[in-house]
Amino acid sequence: MTFRAGVGTIRKKRAPAGAWTGRGGDMLRVEKEGLLAERNIPFGLVEVWYPEPEAWDVEALRALEETELAALRERYADYDRKAVFGENPYVRFFKKFKKTYPVLMQFESFLLKGRPFPQVNPVTEVPFLAELKTGCLMGTHDADAVRGTLRLFSGTEKAPFTGLRGEEVHTYPNDVCGRDDGGIIFSMISGADDRTCAKTESRHVFYPVFGTPDMPAEEIARQQALVERYALTLAPGARVETQIV
Repeated sequence: MTFRAGVGTIRKKRAPAGAWTGRGGDMLRVEKEGLLAERNIPFGLVEVWYPEPEAWDVEALRALEETELAALRERYADYDRKAVFGENPYVRFFKKFKKTYPVLMQFESFLLKGRPFPQVNPVTEVPFLAELKTGCLMGTHDADAVRGTLRLFSGTEKAPFTGLRGEEVHTYPNDVCGRDDGGIIFSMISGADDRTCAKTESRHVFYPVFGTPDMPAEEIARQQALVERYALTLAPGARVETQIV
């Protein structure tokens, strides 16, 4: 879980032709606005068009989860928070908002408290497994619920929106946020909204990969590649597209 500081780059990768065997469509349009465009914070997106569940290989994903989680238990058998997360850029970023990094809490819940990996929706298990493996912050949204262009912006105030559990949450000044024509859909600090968060029936989704100030785009790209591998393990016929802005 070591991240290097550096200068970000822009990268866009398209999945090989013929990989998709179901519904298709154009990629999400993503733009950076205002102050965020001036900050050196890369943002990655993995967009996946999953086929219907009949074409999924859930057993293969479950086997992959067991392998990855067992490797984490072995690697961090002598876990020490300071050694693992002491220099983590996400931890530092969240501290600026007086928040504990949620992936750190999830990791310790799994590793130290023995809580089981949540096997409820394979589509959302993909990024959660990737978060535990690398410590990189992600999320899951229903791309078909996005209205128009996804516009990334830097929060300047505490702007309210409805969180994924139906509660009112808000953005923060200097937060990394996203909105569409219908309003705010995520905050890096407060999480996803209720309108675009992935549902059980979601098939066309996007996984945001959040960066931190001065994180090299290569780190985002590695996380995208990992998520793509997990998604194609679940659904070998899925269409996967990635971009970094």
